[in-house]
Amino acid sequence: MIISSHVGAGAFVGMAVPRLGPALAAGFLSHLVMDALPHWGTGPGTESEWLPIARKDGVAGLAAMALLTAAAPADRRIGVLAGMVGACLPDTDKVGRYFVGSSPWPARFDRFHEAIQNEARHRLPREVATAAALTAAGTLALRLLAARPR
Repeated sequence: MIISSHVGAGAFVGMAVPRLGPALAAGFLSHLVMDALPHWGTGPGTESEWLPIARKDGVAGLAAMALLTAAAPADRRIGVLAGMVGACLPDTDKVGRYFVGSSPWPARFDRFHEAIQNEARHRLPREVATAAALTAAGTLALRLLAARPR
């Protein structure tokens, strides 16, 4: 699943779970649940196929994180940020392998993470639409939450 989708979902996790530790953990779990759903991917050993998309998605994911964090009311901001970070953490395996040659996770976790994937190459357009919808809906929800009288 592209990281931008995990970012958007993580923002919703942080809205529901406003405390740092629980939001981080819930975001992490949301990643695993989402990876078990049908999504875009090219499978192991196909770096030349996914890396160009991952570069663009990484920039889009960072922009979404900035937008969603800025939209969050002060009392929810840490939870929203923690939910997004937690939702992205499992994919640091790919970053680790690319930059330093190894995943930061235990091999047992990496095998589990790889085994739950439900990937297909034809799903990229739907995945981009999902990421955009999660970011837009999350931004709107956070702005409405911020505008709510206290």
